[in-house]
Amino acid sequence: MDGEAPSLAEALVSPLHTDDLPGIRDRRELRVLVTYSPTDFFFDEEGTARGLQVELLQEYEKALNRGIRRREKRTRIIYIPTTFDRLIPDLIEGKGDIAAALITITPERQARVAFATGKAMEVDELVVAGRTVDGIDDVEDLSGRSVYVVRGSSYAEHLRDLNREFAESGLDPVDIREADSHLLSGDILQLVNSGVVDITVVDDYAARLWAHVLPNIRVLENIHVTTGNTLGWAVRKDNPKLLKHLNAFAKKMKQGTLTGNILFRRYHEDTRWISDPTEQAERNKLELLLDLFREYADRYDFDHLAIAAQAYQESRLEHDRKSPRGAIGVMQVLPSTAADPNVGIERIDKLENNIHAGVRYLAFLRDRYFSDPDISPLDRNAFSWAAYNAGPAKVLKMRRQAEKMGLDPNIWFSNVEVAAARVVGREPVQYVSNIYKYYVAYRLVADRTEASF
Repeated sequence: MDGEAPSLAEALVSPLHTDDLPGIRDRRELRVLVTYSPTDFFFDEEGTARGLQVELLQEYEKALNRGIRRREKRTRIIYIPTTFDRLIPDLIEGKGDIAAALITITPERQARVAFATGKAMEVDELVVAGRTVDGIDDVEDLSGRSVYVVRGSSYAEHLRDLNREFAESGLDPVDIREADSHLLSGDILQLVNSGVVDITVVDDYAARLWAHVLPNIRVLENIHVTTGNTLGWAVRKDNPKLLKHLNAFAKKMKQGTLTGNILFRRYHEDTRWISDPTEQAERNKLELLLDLFREYADRYDFDHLAIAAQAYQESRLEHDRKSPRGAIGVMQVLPSTAADPNVGIERIDKLENNIHAGVRYLAFLRDRYFSDPDISPLDRNAFSWAAYNAGPAKVLKMRRQAEKMGLDPNIWFSNVEVAAARVVGREPVQYVSNIYKYYVAYRLVADRTEASF
């Protein structure tokens, strides 16, 4: 096989592959399924892949090509983003050769795939609660409580096991709430930190590292849902040679080695976290604005809590805020934008007019640029938010870049957001991510209080 190894785009449109290590070497491409996140996998402003899994995989790429002098004969890694709950299904289907995340090995998963671990990385799953949550002294105290966890995770699986034990003991089950598929453990821990979610379950290393940057979470070290879990990358069961090669590598890269510790700290201890839109002072501000958000969201066919989440990201709901560029008010609208015929709202210094102008502009972006029926309502919102932040022309460039990379230009999460850094940097990615998490927070509070909040 001559010439360069395929690009990401070529790899994604090529036939599905399920071959073992020799076939991978013949193709000179190792397709790795990753989850897009600010700690595990992302592109920086220069378009370079970064993150914990990227650095581990770069080390594996060196091991894979050790002794191969000719560049054209080396195997290179191609990153294929997906959501956490799709890692194993996409692997089995042949969309990738490795599912590279710190996946907990469970009997249910072992029935479907094999795991490369080096039998080195073992963790416990710990209960993490908010500062104001009390009465949890042992695992039985989870009985009857709601616990919010990553969708499709081992945490949910192990909580279901726990519920079977509770049933035998006559205890009420845990109310297991599996999160939106776009939220990972770090996102859920942020919701616990804000008080929106009371309790979650995460791996011990993640709980302890996030505790350094989230002051309002309590890691309940003595309350384990399970202990002695082994983590690893997943491969297909009929790829024994790849599995053997990965296991040899994993023994050298386990957590606890110098390299492993450096990487964990680099991508977890310094993680930024979003502010809290649901603390009482912020909720008081929201309640004063809620009727206006609802009125104009209804007029332009938006969820009023999504509009509220965007306003919180823009201004922290403070109407007297003004940006260096001259954007003003709750929705941070530029006077030039308000004066544009597509918006046409005067006196945006007035609160109601400012909200009206912001929502009308968002609706214009959605309807003019993202009305393709192949774009889901969620992604239409996400694209519109990104365009509100970076401008519609930049978002169109992002979509074209995503298509060149073999990603779906009609999907923001794990697709166009991956390409965004190559066009304008990470600001619109963080902008959309924050709004989405604020929206989830508002929605959870509304559901919990059974109010129209």
